[in-house]
Amino acid sequence: MTEKLPVADVSIELLHRYNVPGPRYTSYPTAPVWREDFSPRDYEKTLQESAREGADAAPLSVYVHLPFCETLCFFCACTVIITGNHSVEEPYLALVEREIDWVAERAGAKERQLIQLHWGGGTPTYLSPEHVSRLAEKLRRSFRFAPDAEVGVEVDPRVTTPAHLEALSRAGFNRLSMGVQDFDPDVQKAINRIQPFEKTRDLVRTARGMGFDSVNVDLIFGLPLQTPESFRTTIERILEIAPDRLAVYSYANVPWMKKHQKLLEDRLPGERGKFEIFRTALQLFTEAGYEYIGMDHFARPDDELARARRDRTLYRNFQGYTTKAGTDLVGIGVSAIGAIGDSFVQNRRELARYREAIGADGAATFRGFRLSFDDRVRRLVIGNLLCHGVVVFREIEQEFGIDFREYFATALDALAGCVADGLVDVSDSEIRATPLGRIFLRNLAMPFDAYLPAQLEKPVFSRTL
Repeated sequence: MTEKLPVADVSIELLHRYNVPGPRYTSYPTAPVWREDFSPRDYEKTLQESAREGADAAPLSVYVHLPFCETLCFFCACTVIITGNHSVEEPYLALVEREIDWVAERAGAKERQLIQLHWGGGTPTYLSPEHVSRLAEKLRRSFRFAPDAEVGVEVDPRVTTPAHLEALSRAGFNRLSMGVQDFDPDVQKAINRIQPFEKTRDLVRTARGMGFDSVNVDLIFGLPLQTPESFRTTIERILEIAPDRLAVYSYANVPWMKKHQKLLEDRLPGERGKFEIFRTALQLFTEAGYEYIGMDHFARPDDELARARRDRTLYRNFQGYTTKAGTDLVGIGVSAIGAIGDSFVQNRRELARYREAIGADGAATFRGFRLSFDDRVRRLVIGNLLCHGVVVFREIEQEFGIDFREYFATALDALAGCVADGLVDVSDSEIRATPLGRIFLRNLAMPFDAYLPAQLEKPVFSRTL
């Protein structure tokens, strides 16, 4: 039986108190504090150092960013390039292939197993099936894939054809993630994403018939014109599709970064209304047998994500929750992010500058960050909170040689309000989120973020709920 989370009695006062700007913590430190003095040469050194570990080198995870979309979804905060002219595919693939060569050589790719590959975007299936096969073959030649590697791709049901699925299947992809956001016609019109239920359902059926191991569906709550009742209808249709995993994201309204989002602002649900939409999703998905993993993810109880949460082996990276901890993540393509050892790196976000950098250097790194001792301590604490809902003091103390309560005295004091509100229990040996507190994990992590006070002086983050 899945866990029941006590959200029925959340007051408007409690909701207002915790619905504040805050990071999603796909990394710590978060990207806004990374430095722009991290060059391709710094990245090269980082990759070479990781490869020198030889047999002890971390396995590899590779992310490829394919930024093209035919139309703009007004809610989108990703790095995308909108064009219906598919002649952009060939020159972009040539750049990506050159970057793959540069990275693979320096990372010792032939001596290390690749255990995870993910294509994101944009719309990866914007590429023709032939170009999907070409890129996949290039990656297979350049990296040493583990026999049980997790190989996933984001697909858009509006443009993905059976030929795309056949190409992906032949290339060894075993996980599909597809955006739905909402099936309500009025919501779809408002966000400029018309996607009939039947098209999505039929694509999933076709994928199942081809033997894809796992299908994930993405929804967004807090979109224009959404109500709890309309979202209930969407969820009922999602349950007909029966995905293995679900991501139910809070709409990240950041119009100071993504100006097109201003088109949505006057029709967004209010604070209470948005939470009621989320509560509807939480209730219906848990009643249907899905387990709430944390923040925005649901999975079937026998899914490896759910098992990893219970076993406290769950991990979080730039693609969300994963079971692939301990990897060196390499990012390929425009805006792609990597996490190698104790360093973060990011590629140029503008296609013209990415093209220029790859042509000149073979790499397009423009910013990064090297973690200090304090960063590494805080990264583990925040990661444990977000992934497991618990921080065991002894484990942190043994890893870093600190006295937890002394080191984090200020953060523990800042949690006092969360304790009083029933979100977290703090004992002499651990911090443990309560069932209610699992809804507010971002808030529980924020007191441990040493950079956050300065970041909150100007708009940076979306709200936590």
